[in-house]
Parts: sequence; C-alpha cells; structure tokens
Amino acid sequence: MSRSPRTPRTLRRRTALLALPAAALLALIPGTASAYPNPGRVTGDVVTHDPSMIRTSSGQYLLYATGGGITSKTSGDRTTFSNGADAFSSRPGWWRNYSSVPEAWAPDISYQGGKYLMYYSVSTFGSKTSAIGLATSGTGRPGSWTDQGTVHTSNSSSDFNAIDPNLFVNDDGKWWLSFGSWSTGIKMIRIDPSTGKHLASDTTRYSLASRPTGTKAVEAPFIVKRGGYYYLFASYDTCCNGTSSTYKVKVGRASGVTGPYRDKNGVDLMNNGGTPVLESHGNVIGPGGQSILKDTDGDVIVYHYYDGNANGTPKLGINRLNWSSGWPVAY
Repeated sequence: MSRSPRTPRTLRRRTALLALPAAALLALIPGTASAYPNPGRVTGDVVTHDPSMIRTSSGQYLLYATGGGITSKTSGDRTTFSNGADAFSSRPGWWRNYSSVPEAWAPDISYQGGKYLMYYSVSTFGSKTSAIGLATSGTGRPGSWTDQGTVHTSNSSSDFNAIDPNLFVNDDGKWWLSFGSWSTGIKMIRIDPSTGKHLASDTTRYSLASRPTGTKAVEAPFIVKRGGYYYLFASYDTCCNGTSSTYKVKVGRASGVTGPYRDKNGVDLMNNGGTPVLESHGNVIGPGGQSILKDTDGDVIVYHYYDGNANGTPKLGINRLNWSSGWPVAY
C-alpha cells in the first residue's frame, strides 16, 4: 500500500535530511559535482592501505592494515591516529610458502565470542598462489595475536584468489567468509564458529560478484546486514598504482547472504553490476580497500585512497554512511 507524502515517517526523514550539512545533502544527489564527499578529518599517522577498524569496549579504536606483520594504528576519537607495533612480533613461518617478503595483506578484525579474530591474506602481487590466515587474541593489541594457520588457499590453477577476507556472522548464528578477486570474482564459504576455519560439512564455494566481460577486477568484499537486506561492498578496477589507480567502491544488496546481489538498477553483481559508493574525485584517487564499522553514531566506511596532493601517498579515509534511501550513501 502506498503512503501519503505527508506521513510522519516521511516527515521525519525530511527533517533528518535537512539537518545534514550542505555538503552532505549534495552527496545524496547523484550526478552533482559533489556526488562523492571528501574524506572526513583525520590527523596524525594517516598513511595506510586496506584498513580494518574496530571500537573496543573502552572506546578506543584499533586499526590494522596491509604491510609487514600487519601494521596497526590506534585512536581515541576516530580523528587522530598513532602508529603502533605490528600485530605479529614474529611472522609465522608458513607465510613464506605464499610470499617471499613475507608480509600480510588486507586484515579483517572483529570481536566474536569473547575474543578478537583477525583474518588476513598472504600472497605476492599478481599471483594466485595465496592463503587466508586466521589469528586470535584476547585483547586485540599488537603482539598479542596467536596465529591459527591457514583457512583457505588458492594456487596458480585456481579460478579464484584467496585474498581479502571478510567474516560475516548472520542472525542465525552461521559464520560466512567472503574473499577473492579477479578471475571468477568474489567467493564465499561457510566457517565453523568453533574453529574459525572452513566448515567441513559444507564445502560449497559460493559466487557473489563477477565481471564476465571486460576487466576481471573486483575484490575486497565486505558484507553487512541493514534493514532486512544483505549489502555487499567491493572494490572495483585497479589498485596500488598511486595516482594512476582507478579503484572505486560499489555495492549490491540481496535478501539472502549468498545472494543474488543486485545493484540499485537491478543488475546482478555476477554480471558486472554495482552501485557506486565512492569514486575518484579531486585529490582523492582510487578509494577502496574498504571496511564498514558500526559505531556509536552510526555506520562509517573506512578505506584508503591515493592523495593527488602528496604524490599518490596512500592515506586513511573515513566517511559516515546514510541509509535513508535503502542504499548506503557516503557523506
């Protein structure tokens, strides 16, 4: 049944929109010059890549990112960030099977069942010989992580790449891990909550997003559930090339966690679909490598971008998300 345009629900939404800053209102209007907002203000140690951030019960923010033994930062206010030690004081020996450096990429940190979990990937740029690892911690602090070994792997003959993991815990208690890039796109597997590893009783590898024509570049999945829908965020196009990067963040939604995910126009993400959330604009080049944090003031999207005013240095970007349209809009 259709609603009158003067229902209290609509008026409340209009009032909420009018309370937004002018720049935020412009960001909600597709096609305007300010369709994509500049990152919110962050200061201090902001050089980062593929950030994942969590807010602890004490109110402190812990951020982990690509590089070394998984680099870390902390913040007390989500604005000023300070570099910390690596997650691993000594890097697990098995990493050398997948990276000669060796270093880890794209961590995903969450708090489940009284402990911190961090999924991460180990690989060499351009290679499909990759592994997703798992580490656990009682505090989430650098140096406190215990490595649990590999969760899922790929090799040169695989049609997927085992990188960029993201854990999603559904309302029904089932755990899911999305991951992957290129080739046949974003994948998902069931996870055993008791081990954090692949669930032995369900070996299905689900497909969530793919680009069957043109470039295969889609990676870095992140899933949230809002308003009865599952939303899949992913990074599209080329990463890691400074000001020549073409990374962008797109999203699709589904009524079930395994899909099908479709964009705002109804196009399946398995067929080149995806509604833009963030794209290059001004000095903000190639935003991506995103994660979503449900904070006390609502959802924020945390990502990296290459700063066109700083020779393409990768920097931390944070924006809030507005869901009033049924789709995430950064502002």
